[in-house]
Parts: sequence; C-alpha cells; structure tokens
Amino acid sequence: MRKLLPLLSTNPHGGGRSALTCRFRCGDACFHEVPNASDNEYVGDVIAGALSRRSMMRAAAVVTVATAAGTSLAVGNAPAAQAASQARPHTPGRTDGARGLRFSPVAPNTADQVTVPVGYAQSVVIRWGEPILRGAPAFDADKQTAAAQAGQFGYNNDFLSLLPLRGEHGRQVLVANHEYTDEILMFKGYDSENPTREQVEIAWAAHGLSVVVVQEEHRSGKLTPVTRHPLNRRLHTTSEFELTGPAAGSPLLRTSADPSGRKVLGTLNNCAGGTTPWGTTLHGEENFNQYFANGSSPTDKRYGIGSGATERKWERFDRRFDLKQEPNEAHRQGWVVELDPYDPDSTPKKRTALGRFKHEAAQPRLTEDGRPVVYMGDDERFDYFYKFVSSKRMKKGNSRAAREHNLTLLDEGTLYVAKLTGDTPQDIDGTGKLPADGEFDGSGQWIPLATGDVSHVPGMTAEEVYVFTRLAGDKVGATKMDRPEDVEPSPRTGRVYVALTNNTNRGKGTNPGADEANPRNLNKHGQILELAEHWDDPASDGFAWRLFLVAGDPNDPATYYAGFPKEKVSPISCPDNVAFDPYGNLWISTDGNQLGSHDGLFGVATQGERRGELKQFLTVPKGAETCGPIIQDRRVVVAVQHPGEIDGASVEKPASVWPDGPGRLVRPSVVAVWRKDGRDIGV
Repeated sequence: MRKLLPLLSTNPHGGGRSALTCRFRCGDACFHEVPNASDNEYVGDVIAGALSRRSMMRAAAVVTVATAAGTSLAVGNAPAAQAASQARPHTPGRTDGARGLRFSPVAPNTADQVTVPVGYAQSVVIRWGEPILRGAPAFDADKQTAAAQAGQFGYNNDFLSLLPLRGEHGRQVLVANHEYTDEILMFKGYDSENPTREQVEIAWAAHGLSVVVVQEEHRSGKLTPVTRHPLNRRLHTTSEFELTGPAAGSPLLRTSADPSGRKVLGTLNNCAGGTTPWGTTLHGEENFNQYFANGSSPTDKRYGIGSGATERKWERFDRRFDLKQEPNEAHRQGWVVELDPYDPDSTPKKRTALGRFKHEAAQPRLTEDGRPVVYMGDDERFDYFYKFVSSKRMKKGNSRAAREHNLTLLDEGTLYVAKLTGDTPQDIDGTGKLPADGEFDGSGQWIPLATGDVSHVPGMTAEEVYVFTRLAGDKVGATKMDRPEDVEPSPRTGRVYVALTNNTNRGKGTNPGADEANPRNLNKHGQILELAEHWDDPASDGFAWRLFLVAGDPNDPATYYAGFPKEKVSPISCPDNVAFDPYGNLWISTDGNQLGSHDGLFGVATQGERRGELKQFLTVPKGAETCGPIIQDRRVVVAVQHPGEIDGASVEKPASVWPDGPGRLVRPSVVAVWRKDGRDIGV
C-alpha cells in the first residue's frame, strides 16, 4: 500500500503567495476591506419581487426535486459508519491508478525547476519576449522597447488553449492570456514611485493576449513556435476591442474618447478562460480594479477600486486610468473577451451579456438543442459564481454563414447567479468536520438577473445589471463563496466543477462564517465543488451540489478527497485552474500552496472505484504558479507564471534561475511535458 506522500514542514519564503505577487497581481486585494459588504439574508423577499409567478413555481419545483437530484449526484456516498474515516471501501484493481493517471506522483518539493514524473520529459515552448510577429526583434532585456514587446510573446502567461490548424500537418494554434506585469522583475533599477514612460508602455504591450502557431515534433510531445506565421497576433493595452450585447452603447460605458460606448482600448489582467465548440477562445478580465486611480463612487468600492494612486502609476501617462477624469473607463474592463484565433484581422469582442465582475474564467457547454451555456466565477472573497444561457443555437459546420452566426451566440440570453443551500446546516461548525450524512452537499437555484433588455432585479435596469453585476448578485441574495475561480463542465458527465481557492477571511470579525458549501472558517486551502444541473439540463434553473474535494494536508481531519482513502493521495492546497483529460479525469493547478511545497499540477479521477484518488504530476519553480493546463493524449502543457516572484527579488537579485540558468533573466514561459517512450499520458 502506498504511503501518504510527504509534506514539507517549512517554506523558506513564508508559504503561499509572496507579498510581491499580491502587490502586482491583484493589488493586495487580501489586505484590503472585503468589497462585498452586503447582507444577503433577505433573499426570499428579493426573489418574490423579482420573479414572475411562473418563475416562482419553477423555483419551488427545483427545491422539491432537490432531494432526488442530490441522491442522483451522490451515488457512492460513504455510509454513516464510514463517515468518521472519510473513506469508502476500495475495490481491488490496477494499483497504478485510473486510466490517464498511471504515473508515479511527484513528491512535494521546493526545487527551482519544473519537476515531472519518472519517465517523462519536458521543454520550454515559448518564453516572455520571444518574437512572434514579423519585424519583431529577438528579446534583449537591456534594450527592450514598447515596439519590440508589441511583437513579442507577452508577460505572465496564464490561460492556454491549443486549437487544430487544418491544412498544416502537425501544427496547432496556441492562444495565451498575459495576466499582469511585475516591473520589479522586468526592469533593472525600477523605481516604483517614478516609472518612466518607456517602462509603462512596455508593460502596456506585455499585457493582453498572444496567438502563435506551434509545430509538433513527430517523435515526442515537444512544441516549437512558428515565428511570423500569418495567424500570429498580439493584442494588448492599446489594441482595439468592441463592446457587444445588451449593454453596448450604454451611457455607463461612454467616455470622452469613445462617446459611442462601444470601442475600448485594451484588455487587462486576463486570467483563465475557455474554448468554445465553435472554435473561438474566451478570456476573463480579472483584477482590473488595480489599474485605475482615484475611485470615488460606491460602485468603484464594490469592485475594489482604490481612492488613491495605483501601484503602476499608469494614470500619469494616460487619462483613461484616472477615474477623476474618466469615471466610466473602469466600466469597460471586467468582461469576458471572445477572440477568433483564425481571423487575424478580426476585432475581439467584450460580451456584455455575460456580466461584469472579476472573471477568472468562462467555459461553455451546449444544451441538447445546441445553445451555449457559459459558467463563470468571480475571483473575490465572498463573491459569486454565475452562468449565462444563450437564446440562440449553434450552427454546425465551417461555412462563413455558420461562423458569422456563431460569433453572435454570446450576445443574447439570460444571466444567472447561484444560490446554494446545504442539507445539514446544523452540522456545520466551521472546523471542516463532515456532517452526519458523510458529505457536504445540498441543492441550489440559479437566480435570473437579466435577459436581454429586461432586468429581473428590482431597482436595477438591465444595463445596470450587466455593468454592476456584483450589486445585482447582492440584491438577489447570491451565496458568498470562497473565491470562485475556474469553472469547468465535464465533457463526459456534464457535471460542473468549481475551484474555490481559499478565503482566510471566512469567519473573521464581522465576515460571514462557514456554511455547507464553504465549511471551514479561516479557509487557507480551498475546495472544489461538484454541481449537477437538474434533469441533466444545463439550462435548468436548479441544481444539486456537493464538495468533491476539501483541500489541505490529508492528515488533517478537515480534508476530504471524495471519500478516497487519504493515505493514498497527494497533498494539495489552493486549487485554481481546472481542466479535463480525454478520460474524464479532472486536472487541477494550484496558486499559493499553503503546505510548504511549490505549486503544481494534479490529476484526480472523478468516476469509478478510484474517484478521489489525487496524484501530483508536476511542480513549478521558486515563486511560480501553475496556470493554463492543457491535457492532450500525448502531452501536458502548462503556463509557468511569475517564476522568481519572491519577496526581495529583483532583476539584480533574482530568486530563481529558471528557465535559462544563472546570469539570465527569469522569464515566465509555457512548458510541454510528454512521455519519453512516446506513449499517451498516464496510460
């Protein structure tokens, strides 16, 4: 029997995210007042006023069937006698794991490298600053310019998508988000109080999105960029984007530079995203608040926008980042961007029908009649998760007419927010102790916020719902969650998995205490929620849910691995991005590991006798976060974000030597991993 994998007792850098990461990535969000100060206790009154009688009857029906739906979701529950051990009987079978997860797990470690299982190889696909457009120079940190960066791969890669490229054998289209810049690690002698215009313009160009064609190596899983391919593209802080959907043109979105309220310069803080069935990519604008100075309105405060200067001081160089001068400019960030990677001349669209908040991700699936349903998390302590149900059906095929139609699917439909109810609230004491029934579970309701030009929220117009979606969620009593980040539906079962990264403010002071979906106070390790729509219909207005995984040290009684024996799992902390492999296993990347090890990538079976068996596949270097996982048959691809981002580090005093060794600048990069014997991953 495999013993519990070892934990590291100490972290030389204090554990979890460094202060430097908090400073540049999210503007020290965790050190500020929680933006959600709402009291959602009055949910019944709000719903009664907001919904029609028919909607109320349907909502009642949802509650009525919740028990049955919960039973369906909870097949294989641990009997009460086994609840204390949090483990169900394990049926003998293959000893090397579920199909797709048959590898020797990587032990927790603090090595300054990407560590992969025995028998696997790796290579860097592309680094920050590598040229991808015609005329772009090779990267030179001492001679970097904004013009050069605009033609080079951006900084701090996060979400990744690999799309097929018909007619070009062995090639795929790689799309990457570039979440944020860390100027201290980019520029020698950086003065945070007095950045230069050149430094600011380089940072503008290093944000955004990259599209680059990659070539597969026939005998391995290696990927190599095809520089200067006609599909290659860079989109950044000064690129043009179009606002579409029901809020486009609203007075709330108009500025002096854009009186139409439809044309936006730039996309900021792109975190995770999604890939659509019609061949486009979705990109979530997350911690956009930190780029805007001099916020003053209550809505600014609800979105975490400060009242003073920003960290990067961009407002000194462009008035749009100063809300005293352009009070609506911040309303033009915080959307889901849709990009057509196959059309390098297209203008990316910001889809207002999907609402405005700190989008971590947006992943669609289709209803039986072909309508897209997009699941989304708002990455903030005590904020909500959402879904959007389109009113249009996807057209199949690659004809021009089908493609043009499909590029309108996310502009019409209904936006919902989630309300969760536990089935044993009396058993929740904030310690993470399992309820008497052996699981954290319950029922839920999707509360409609707006459909097209019609608001379902009393006191708010539809335009206000889309632009101030957080406030709409407050009004209807949505459930306050522990930082809902990536949300991913299983392509096999349709069940939806929500990564809840952590919330150390839960139960602290006047903040809300634990509930069944968020069962631990001072929650530093996070959990993953599993959701099943009623009647297996993604457009349903009700669902059943349970916690699939409660992260942390498996020796801690307040952890849970879907009932799998905990002495046989890898320890995990702070789940962030999630993805599925071809066999239906869930892969989880982490951000801010609180167990003393570097962040990593993990695979876990979601079905069968090994459900809940979690195994670590890789770890990333010092200071880095694991992002954007893609799991294909023959390769795993990850984005290694902010390597070397350790307190006290700088260009002159690096904390990491990855990826190119001593004396070279630390650079965020994309990495591919494959089996040395050429066989498929994990089989």
